[in-house]
Amino acid sequence: MRVMPKIAIIDPNTLAVLGLKCILQDVMPIAQVDTFGSFAELDANAPDSYFHYFVAMGVFLPNRSFFSERRNKTIVLTLSLDASRPKDFHSLCINVPEKQLIRSLLALVQSAHAHGRNLPPTLSDSSTTDSDTKKSLTEREKEVMALVVRGLINKEIADRLNISLPTVVTHRKNVMDKLGLKSVSALTIYAVMNGYVDINKI
Repeated sequence: MRVMPKIAIIDPNTLAVLGLKCILQDVMPIAQVDTFGSFAELDANAPDSYFHYFVAMGVFLPNRSFFSERRNKTIVLTLSLDASRPKDFHSLCINVPEKQLIRSLLALVQSAHAHGRNLPPTLSDSSTTDSDTKKSLTEREKEVMALVVRGLINKEIADRLNISLPTVVTHRKNVMDKLGLKSVSALTIYAVMNGYVDINKI
């Protein structure tokens, strides 16, 4: 049985926590996301069992020593992009539009965990379902997927790949069906997480 990595969100703002949890579950579907309203709640629930901590600045500051010892696992949630972010820690501004927040999360995940890098061994080497899915996409479908994620419309994709418009539509449908995805944003997450598209090219 495969063990899922656990991610903790520690933030007293319930609405912010629920929104971030939903986004994290899309970005890292292999992870279990638990939420805590305070550091005391986290501390009472085996805190070292978590693979990452997404922690609000108001919780981070009075408990900095705990998170300093777990620096590589900690992402500090901030409300601005200015210099108030703590040095030597990854940070994530949550006071931005959803598209920008997802892009920032994907950039963090891609830099740390692209192609399963730095994930627990049970995840990085036993993902048979994922590898089967990757094999089932044809090279042309992968090309179409990459161009869709980069924002090209069907006609532009057809021109770029020198194929007909109906063929592009068929490839798009096949990709979404094979991956079980319903939206371009979900496809974007899949493509970035699996190394088909660089986040900087979106």
